[in-house]
Amino acid sequence: MFAYEERLMSLRRVVLGHAAAIALPFAACAAQQPAPPAPAAAVPAYTLGAGEALKVTTFGEPTLTGDFTIDADGNLPLPLIGAIPAAGKTAQQLEAAIQTRLADGFLLNPRVTVEVKSYKPVYVLGEVNKPGEYAYIPGMTALAAVAKAEGFTYRAQQKKIFIKRAGESAERELALKGSVAILPGDTIRIAERYF
Repeated sequence: MFAYEERLMSLRRVVLGHAAAIALPFAACAAQQPAPPAPAAAVPAYTLGAGEALKVTTFGEPTLTGDFTIDADGNLPLPLIGAIPAAGKTAQQLEAAIQTRLADGFLLNPRVTVEVKSYKPVYVLGEVNKPGEYAYIPGMTALAAVAKAEGFTYRAQQKKIFIKRAGESAERELALKGSVAILPGDTIRIAERYF
């Protein structure tokens, strides 16, 4: 009986030794995993503004479908229902407002989509080779906007940018990374370095 217990203990040590040998590399790999990336700064939802061209589609109603422009007062003039306040709303909020107005005595269960056809431009200023106004492209980043302005000058501070969002009174200083999102109407300023 003593020999049997001794063999059993020996077998347990071998099994535990193998389990530790197998688990050790996995533990080392887990310890070397990089930390998850920090979440990107939240980009505010895009709101519509005066002068933007929209495509409004009212399903099943070709006379209520077409291209329309938000006027200087921030309203979207539409056939049958008149002007709808649009400035400061997202495209989804405007869709809901149009559907509500159409459902109020004009159409039964209207379905509407709003698509932005031309956005407000972005402005790139400061230490870039060609400062000015540039067309906004959905998904645009700060570096893409600088590239549209033909890149940095030799005096440019390339580690940070200043962004003033449309409708805001002050600009923000941000680290210049490829992931800094730009919205229509933004003003991007590249500062001069002093060394």
